[in-house]
Amino acid sequence: MKAVIQRVQHASVVVDGAIVGQIGPGLLVLLGVGRDDTEEDVRFVARKVAEMRVFSDAEGKFNLALSDIGGSILLVSQFTLYADMRKGRRPSFTGAAAPELAEALVERCAQLWREAGITVETGRFGAHMDVSLLNDGPVTIILDTRTGHSLT
Repeated sequence: MKAVIQRVQHASVVVDGAIVGQIGPGLLVLLGVGRDDTEEDVRFVARKVAEMRVFSDAEGKFNLALSDIGGSILLVSQFTLYADMRKGRRPSFTGAAAPELAEALVERCAQLWREAGITVETGRFGAHMDVSLLNDGPVTIILDTRTGHSLT
């Protein structure tokens, strides 16, 4: 799995002119599912994001997590995170999971966050979505379960 995590003051997703998900302060998570991803990958991402300390304390240091600030998550499935541009000019998405697997794992991630007491809004899987956000900082972190590391 690959996740682009952005600390936001607010974010929303619009499909066909209607808001389908919106949050105030929290994290916008663009989540890409790879063809070999499993429940273990979902659990890794869910735990890392939920416990990520990217919110500032009174001294301006990154010491607070979502639960500390009462923040929410806006989760948007994004297969294009698996774009392979090594050849030609058109991206290949052969590394992305089939839609059935991707949708199930994205929903599972949302479920794990909800079980942890985090408010989660989502986009609409497979739809053309307009995503709006006010990035706070800006703070943007890239997480890849294949490396287990942040890429930023």
